[in-house]
Amino acid sequence: MIDKNDSHQDTFEEGLNVRREVLGAAHVDASLGATSEFSRPIQELVTEYCWGIVWTSDGLPRKTRSLINIAMLTALNRSHELAVHVRGALNNGATDGEIQEVLLQTAIYVGVPAALESFRIADRVVKEHHNAE
Repeated sequence: MIDKNDSHQDTFEEGLNVRREVLGAAHVDASLGATSEFSRPIQELVTEYCWGIVWTSDGLPRKTRSLINIAMLTALNRSHELAVHVRGALNNGATDGEIQEVLLQTAIYVGVPAALESFRIADRVVKEHHNAE
């Protein structure tokens, strides 16, 4: 019989590993380190389910997941998360050109103002990423 607590802990640990691989250990450790008792449940939920179940699935490559996230975060106008996931897309092997194409696609389907803001954010993150290499 599977111990539910062990299963959750295993999924959480897998999620934590993937989250660190995609977003960078420094970012993840800073996010988790800034967690209060009040916000701890959402961090645990995100780590276990988002990263430990969805991101570990073999259904899509990580690069594809990252590019989809860029499009969705542009549509939702979530600039902080967009910056995090542009960095993640680069870590997952997305090229500058692929990120540009996703943002151009969002301009048509979710609106030019949202895409313009995302281009500004992505441009900054891409420059930071290449300067750090």
